[in-house]
Amino acid sequence: MSVKRLTVTAMLAAAALIIFIIEAQLPPLAPIPGIKLGLANVVTLYTMAALGRREALMVTILRIILGSVFAGGMMSLAYSAAGGALCYIVMAISLKFLKERMLWCVSVIGAIGHNIGQLAAAVLITGTVQILWYAPILIISAIITGIFTGAAAQQVLKRTKNVIGRLLNGDRQH
Repeated sequence: MSVKRLTVTAMLAAAALIIFIIEAQLPPLAPIPGIKLGLANVVTLYTMAALGRREALMVTILRIILGSVFAGGMMSLAYSAAGGALCYIVMAISLKFLKERMLWCVSVIGAIGHNIGQLAAAVLITGTVQILWYAPILIISAIITGIFTGAAAQQVLKRTKNVIGRLLNGDRQH
């Protein structure tokens, strides 16, 4: 990985972490645990589409670990890791088939994956299968929030793709 690419990836990871920490300070959208916008996923999805899967994985891992250190704890790390891992996997696979103009769909699939990963972690940690009764509500919220974050990522990508390309390739006129 080039120094420029690593620098851009680090800046995107920092942006995702800042967004995650700010969102963690906001009051919940609903009284049901686990429902939030997931705004940091805008950065992850953007990174995946603009730079690639490897860079998006780095952003995801850094956001999960550092986000748990700064805004959560060891328990939140388990839920974030499970949700983030499944979200990343399904988005990486989906992006192969849906391409950039369908980024909002990739986001919805990722948000659903994130909620399924967190539910699986909750069942494993608590040993309570009844938690799965939350699944329909969480999936509906994932569709709504996934459309929003995916549309945001799609707009950011559309407006900045040339800038990222120039930044990574350098100004060849000098």
